[in-house]
Amino acid sequence: MPLISRLRPRSRPRRFRFRLPVDPYIAALLGTVALAALLPARGQAATVAGGASTGAVALLFFLYGARLSTREALDGLRHWRLHVTVLACTFVLFPLLGLAARGLVPVVLTPQLHSGLLFLCLVPSTIQSSIAFTSIARGNVAAAVCAGSFSSIVGIALTPLLAALLLGNSGGGFSARSLLSIVLQLLVPFLAGQLLRRRVGGFLTRHKKVLGYVDRGSILLVVYSAFSAGMVRGIWHEVTPLRLLALLGVEAVLLGLMLTVTTYGSRWLGFGREDRLAIVFCGSKKSLAAGLPMAGVLFGAQASLAVLPLMLFHQMQLMVGAVLAKRYGRVPAPGPESPAPSLSRA
Repeated sequence: MPLISRLRPRSRPRRFRFRLPVDPYIAALLGTVALAALLPARGQAATVAGGASTGAVALLFFLYGARLSTREALDGLRHWRLHVTVLACTFVLFPLLGLAARGLVPVVLTPQLHSGLLFLCLVPSTIQSSIAFTSIARGNVAAAVCAGSFSSIVGIALTPLLAALLLGNSGGGFSARSLLSIVLQLLVPFLAGQLLRRRVGGFLTRHKKVLGYVDRGSILLVVYSAFSAGMVRGIWHEVTPLRLLALLGVEAVLLGLMLTVTTYGSRWLGFGREDRLAIVFCGSKKSLAAGLPMAGVLFGAQASLAVLPLMLFHQMQLMVGAVLAKRYGRVPAPGPESPAPSLSRA
């Protein structure tokens, strides 16, 4: 018996290690916010930073237009029911929930934080993380690519219009000047990128990594300019730690509601499991990359408080999405004779 026990390998208990998917880019954004708090741009420096931020936004949307494949989005229209479902979640259900959160003002949220939360609900869906999570969960990746691209293209025009309609004066007003800024900084560069896509597409593909740093650096510049203006005007005294915790709680409820609706709603509409996964991950996400530059144009000096809910929601959706994608991915694919498993049990 002792000999047998010595010959048997000792089984060691497996240690479950769970690492939260903390996005390094969020750390860079927080570092930029800290820099703006310690060394905000003032006077001439603020003018230079504002001009550079305006140019950075135009460059960002030119690159967005040059990268997004309109043909790819249009080719996916054969899955029109899936696209309509994702668009309805992104630009109808999300805004309705954001409007309903108005009832939390002023007890839970300040009017400024609610404006930022409502703006979060108007932003288009993200592309990269939606595709990545759909792939991990073994969903319909092609549909996720088309849905994310289509949402981004529609959001270029629809998000500012919805912001003008729903936010009103809380977004800094929607005058002819702000409309001109949206056209010049967002729509014109985006359309120019679409028109020049065939000529510059190869260059963008070859230098994808370098241009990724340009994208992120441009957004960091926009964030620094916005938070510097907020520090100079002293608006950050309105945000207390208790308000931040309340905002996190509200966003957790918002994300939970959207995940629940997309999960059971897509099942009720009769979509297959792979399509349901694409709807869940595309219909519950919001794009930080598209939302931050838009906020700088729409909110002006109030942009720092407007982008705070979006930054927090972005990290939250990454953490929850990673957990759900791994959980769905462990479910075996249904065989030819076995029924597909319920997404709610995946």
